[in-house]
Order: sequence, then C-alpha cells, then structure tokens
Amino acid sequence: MPLFTDYTTDGFFDEMFEAPDLPREEYRRLFSGLKMLRPATFTARSALVDRAYLTQGITFAHGGREQPFPFDLLPRLITAGEWVDLQQGLAQRVRALDRFIADIYGERRAVADGVIPNALVSTCEGYVREMVGVVPPLGRFVHVAGIDLVRDDHGTWRVLEDNLRCPSGLSYVVQNRAFMRRAFPEAFSDHHVEPVGHAPFLLLSALMASAPEGRDSPRVVVLTPGPANAAYYEHAFLAQQMGVPLVEGRDLTVRDRRVYLRTTAGRERVDVIYRRIDDGFLDPAALQADSLLGVAGLMQSFREGRVAVCNAVGTGVADDKAVYAYVPDLIRYFLGEEPMLEQVPTYLLGREDEREYVLANLDSLVVKAVDGAGGYGMLIGPHATPGERQAFAKRVRANPRGYIAQETIRLSRAPTLVGDRFRARHVDLRPFILYGEHPVVVPGGLTRVALRDGSLVVNSSQGGGSKDTWVLSD
Repeated sequence: MPLFTDYTTDGFFDEMFEAPDLPREEYRRLFSGLKMLRPATFTARSALVDRAYLTQGITFAHGGREQPFPFDLLPRLITAGEWVDLQQGLAQRVRALDRFIADIYGERRAVADGVIPNALVSTCEGYVREMVGVVPPLGRFVHVAGIDLVRDDHGTWRVLEDNLRCPSGLSYVVQNRAFMRRAFPEAFSDHHVEPVGHAPFLLLSALMASAPEGRDSPRVVVLTPGPANAAYYEHAFLAQQMGVPLVEGRDLTVRDRRVYLRTTAGRERVDVIYRRIDDGFLDPAALQADSLLGVAGLMQSFREGRVAVCNAVGTGVADDKAVYAYVPDLIRYFLGEEPMLEQVPTYLLGREDEREYVLANLDSLVVKAVDGAGGYGMLIGPHATPGERQAFAKRVRANPRGYIAQETIRLSRAPTLVGDRFRARHVDLRPFILYGEHPVVVPGGLTRVALRDGSLVVNSSQGGGSKDTWVLSD
C-alpha cells in the first residue's frame, strides 16, 4: 500500500510488523483499515491534528519557543496479556522504590545490611538531608511515577530508567487519545481499547489518599513554577481536569505551621500539594535560600505532617541512575520477590574494574550522567566520533561517581509518518503509576518517538514526538 512503500524493518524488532507487509496479529485489523485509506486522507488528518494542538495550546518549550508536541496518528498497540505482565512488574517496582526511600530517610536497614552502599546513597544529587526522620502522611513518598520502558531486538520489555521527582507526560496521554478519537473514530469501532480519559481522576484519588489524617475533604493544589516553565501546559491541564487550583508559590503562605491558599474570600487551608517544582526551590527558608518559586516554612509544615507534598521531597534519591543498578536487589530485599521486569545491563563507574572495561569499550556502550535528564549528558558510543568518546573518557576519569554505562539496546521501532510515507523510528514507553492506597497503572502510557532517522533520543526537548498507546481488551 502507498503509505508503506519501501517500509523496512532492517533487522530491528518492529512493533507493527513481523516482516514487511506482514503485520503482527494485534495490528491486522488496523493494517487492513489503513489499506482502504488514501495517503492524502491520512496526511491531511495528521496536519489537522498538528494545527489543533497548536491552537489549543498543547505545546512544550523547545529552543526558547513554544511549539506543538509532535503527534503521530498511527497508534502503538499492546495486547491485554502483555499489559497484565507490565502492570504487575511496574507496581512491584514502585512499591519497592517507595519502601527504599522510606528506609533511607528512616532506619537505613538496606545500607546496614549491605544491600546498597552508604557512600552511593549519600552522594546522590536527589538525597535531601533535611528529610532524615521525616515520615509523610501514609508513610508514602512516591505518589506519581513514570517508569521508562524499552523493547530490545528480541521484543523483551526492559526498564530503562525510573522517574520519581516530577515525572511529566500524563497530560499528553489523555490529549493524544482525545485527538485520536476525533481524527480516526472508525479505528476505535474495530478495537476494544482500554480508556485513559479518567487518568486525572486517578491522579486526584492518589493525591487525596496522601492527605494528613483527619481531613475528610482534603484541599489539593497544583504548584507550578509559572508560565515560563516548559511543562506549564501540563500543570494547567491537570489542575483543570482535577478541578483543583493551579497556584504559584506567591499564592501560598504558612501560618502556625499550616499551609494556606490566599483567595479573594480569605485564606483556605491546603492539605495536599502536587508540586511541579524541584526540591531545592520549594522552601527558601529550609532549602535554597534564593528561591523565588517556593513557600517559606513549607518544609516545617511537611515535617510535622500538616501538609502532604507529592511526590515527597527527596524522592530523587531513588531515580539516580547509579541506584537503578541496585533496584533488582532492592525488590528482593524489601518485597521478598523476584523482579518481574528486566533491566538494561549497567556498569557502575565508581568500581575500578567496571570503569576500565567501559573506557576500553566506549565505542559500543552508552554512558549517562547519573543526574542527567531529557537525553542530555549522555554519550551514545556507536554514534559518537572518536573525539567525542575521548572527551567523555576524560569526564568519566575526573568524576566516575557521576556516570554509569549501559549496553546499547537496539530499541524497537514503529511506523511513523514522515512526509507522506511511514518510516521506521525508534520508540520507548513511559507508563504512569499512581500510588494512593495501592499502585494503579494508567492503561498504556506515553509512547515517545525519536523522529530523526536513526536517533535513539525520544525526548521532546530534543525534537521527539509521541503516539497514542492502545491497551487492547480481551
């Protein structure tokens, strides 16, 4: 068919095709429908969605300007059976990470028992000493998690990294589905797809469950740095969908160690803060003194259990990329279970033998800064020049604790519209886990696409796009 002219899998695991023109079973009805669609119709609908994203303000900041988040109209499909396994593995992982964070700021049994080195934990950028001894409401530290998954060339799902501070992207999961239904309603008539429109309600439920005891109708707010933030659209969208105020630090005040929202009718007590501000900026009195974004006195109120901050301050200790290497052991230690999801083989460069191996094999490995995000601070060895590898080797030798290395995974690919034809592009998946009384995984998640040919970097800040992710019902 014209849309798939010259489409090739090139030896990678392809999400849609077992071989060229041979779709996987779950994609067969979708493929048949595309065969009956003129290429001009598909490209025209894609262009309409792009314009709608821009006019409705569904954007992110890239290169200093607002632009629509590129959205590809061909969805990614996940079977019901496959999703059950992913759900269980994701919930297991988040439960263990939450237990680990509580332990690190509490009894530190995992350190005492030799499961994870004290030196590694205490040097994490996300470790916040002010949190030692703090027990948040419910004892819960993680309320929202975004766990990045990839598929290797055997089709095996692997965890790539954990995002536990302020994971972004949930709004795009909801909006991608809404626009997909408008652009291709006929596609949904042939498939039973698990809904995602209730994700903001699930988020609100998780936030309300974290409120201090005795608050029957807890007041929730979304704390944003303001319109200049790259993810401001998401902050505003989620606040609107949850029906709660979107606030900046100047809208809140602390009186008698309680947090209040300033309103035209006076002060109203706040019980739960869904913060989209990094730890250091939350309280100029206790953390970063020059912050203009936070609320003076917030940490004292949080420490005393008078307000919940979601995610809790200090959760970044568990998404440090060096801690990632220990997560399978943490799952065994805290839960007494074997890990359900595989990881990417990882080398800790603070270990001399592993560091020397990595430095001798930079041309075949990926090296990442342990506190890097957005696809920055990394070296993709097979795609780097000798000069780039040499420069990165110097950085590693100067600061081995600051980097990890991983085997280069041949990320799976999926058909993505480029011009008027589908071309294979690498993808990952960020499912969202909302942890109130128990972990709930939003069906599907955000499939991110590396739009540049051959690129492995899917982040929107580096030109990546997204797809709607369909979890098929039985």
